[in-house]
Amino acid sequence: EVQLVESGGGMVQSGGSLRLSCMSSGFAFDSVDMSWVRQAPGKGLEWVAGINHGGTSTYYADSVKGRFTISRDNPKSTLYLQMNSLKPEDTALYYCTRNALPVDFCSVTTCYEKHWGQGTQVTVSS
Repeated sequence: EVQLVESGGGMVQSGGSLRLSCMSSGFAFDSVDMSWVRQAPGKGLEWVAGINHGGTSTYYADSVKGRFTISRDNPKSTLYLQMNSLKPEDTALYYCTRNALPVDFCSVTTCYEKHWGQGTQVTVSS
């Protein structure tokens, strides 16, 4: 059974930083491209960042480019999202997800599977 467990969220002031983690199990983590997506209150899902299975290529939504960094530790089957210079508009529930398409498709279409964990809440105050 595929399991994704997100953690690391919290409440920070504008300009602060957080590091999210996603521990995975039940599949060959090192063979799968992965993404972070988020859902703000009252809004739809937004793809945030993606990384290829080897960790050598990363892609970002324009809204987070230059502020967020996605990475992975394949031996630990863990995905990360380092978030710096946080803004109130980054407030959302963050999920990690497996990609259904290669990560370089993520900027043009829905690339991720609609299967995730409980998510981790990020709240940024102004």
